[in-house]
Amino acid sequence: MSRLLSAFLTCVVAALLATGAAFGIVAALDATPEQQNVPLVTFPDPPADGTSSTGPGAD
Repeated sequence: MSRLLSAFLTCVVAALLATGAAFGIVAALDATPEQQNVPLVTFPDPPADGTSSTGPGAD
């Protein structure tokens, strides 16, 4: 009977440890600051009249 009780308690402790680890990981991920959304490359605005000076037919 003591082996059965020992196995049961081991399973309970393992389940509690896994649950605590899962909540700890989620809490650590929520604690990290949000990264800024800054583009690495920016392009100039197109001309207002919609024509391109460097496109095909600009000869």
